[in-house]
Amino acid sequence: MKATPKIAVFDTTLRDGEQAAGTRLGSRDKITIARQLARLKVDVIEAGFPASSPEDFDAVRRIALEIEGPTICALSRALAADIESCGKALAKAPRPRIHTGIGVSDIHIMGKFRDDRYGKTLGAKKVKMLALAVDAVKRARNCVDDVQFYAEDAGRAEPLYLYEMLEAAIDAGATVVNIPDTTGYTVPEQYGDLIRGIRDSVPNIAKAIISVHCHDDLGLAVANSLAGIRNGARQVEGTINGIGERAGNAALEEVIMGLRTRADYYGMSTGIEPRELYRTSRMVADMLGMPVPANKAVIGTNAFSHSSGIHVDGFLKERQTYEIMLPEDVGLSESRVVLTARTGRAGLRSRLEKLGYELSKQELDTVYQRFLTVADKKQEVLDGDLDALVHDELPPAEQYLKLEYLHSYGGTAAIPTATVRLMVSGKLKEGASIGDGPVDAVYKAIAKVAGTKAKLLRYDIRAVTAGTEAMGEVTVHLEAGKRRAMGRGASTDIIEASAKAYVDGLNRLG
Repeated sequence: MKATPKIAVFDTTLRDGEQAAGTRLGSRDKITIARQLARLKVDVIEAGFPASSPEDFDAVRRIALEIEGPTICALSRALAADIESCGKALAKAPRPRIHTGIGVSDIHIMGKFRDDRYGKTLGAKKVKMLALAVDAVKRARNCVDDVQFYAEDAGRAEPLYLYEMLEAAIDAGATVVNIPDTTGYTVPEQYGDLIRGIRDSVPNIAKAIISVHCHDDLGLAVANSLAGIRNGARQVEGTINGIGERAGNAALEEVIMGLRTRADYYGMSTGIEPRELYRTSRMVADMLGMPVPANKAVIGTNAFSHSSGIHVDGFLKERQTYEIMLPEDVGLSESRVVLTARTGRAGLRSRLEKLGYELSKQELDTVYQRFLTVADKKQEVLDGDLDALVHDELPPAEQYLKLEYLHSYGGTAAIPTATVRLMVSGKLKEGASIGDGPVDAVYKAIAKVAGTKAKLLRYDIRAVTAGTEAMGEVTVHLEAGKRRAMGRGASTDIIEASAKAYVDGLNRLG
């Protein structure tokens, strides 16, 4: 029997996904997500862009050191300093990969490299780009054995020049060639033809794996990725929930389940553990403050829900009439995991580990005390509550502000008033304010005590679980000068959750 070709899954949630506007992950969040991606059994984790900041360098270094299983990849531009930074960050990785490359379309070459030092004409600039690409791959090969080359904006590139660039990169030592549809411009038939053209026209293509990396500007990222696979690509890149620049990237959960559900058509498989998809999706959504739409394919709350009478009748008679996948296949089920105040530390730790959190003894003690408070109010604590608790009690940012006391007063015939007490850089301060509503009053009081002029750009609130006693989670987006940050807070008291979110955001602004 002929073996089913395997598609390598390259996850760039921690790099390209984190570039989504208004999002930011600290080292702790990145490691937690990376650990869950390893449970999902992705083949490659693109952990970050080490040269972009000391924090990103540290995150890549720690992921390379701590995460077992997947290849750990770091991004660089075609610059010696970038590549050197990648090499240092990946030094302890059992299977390191450097992902380097350069723009290949006329639009990118003339737009990003317009300086005369790259050549005075388009032709001269193309020669220079080729030389820079070859040099970058060779430098990367001096650091690691596995080098991936990206031809940025390949979807709009002149094919013959793209073929020449890929051939040169492979000759220089590239083991994987990435064909990005950087702007989401192509359509499936066109992108499939592009991959087929590379396979047929690049003389040394058999020495490298073709990888597809598609953006979703026209809503075609998943379709384009699958078309690329159909035409010879053997690695697919994307992000959990499809997050990323502008409209985002190809949603990996959709690509994975597309290949799995339609194995009869594609004849391909992955090494992914699909039952971890929902858990991974929820973790990424919570940590980035980007809730998953209810109608999101594969992992949305409505993906396996039925409402129409005709649909419900058909589903109850025979499940397959309206379901092409089982909810259990992606980690959804009707069962609930319920914890109570009597569960104890060992039971809490076990459940947290299953959710992907590995806490120190001190961190577990901190979460446990808050868990007991919530359990007394709710009677039962669900997985969603635990996610919110961990994020609320163990913030990734250094805390120069800490909420010590909060009291708010309001009503139909009362002026909303709030009193707060904050620990500000080790000193206890308090203040009060009035506002248009209780949350507005709380925020004005906190701003007064903290001495901040940060602007509130966005305020979102959602119930973590069902019921009137549900944990409420608040997400805020703040701006101070040119800096932006997101803050998150959770509590069964929505005013308290709002205050915690605001303080968390201020801490992240620094």
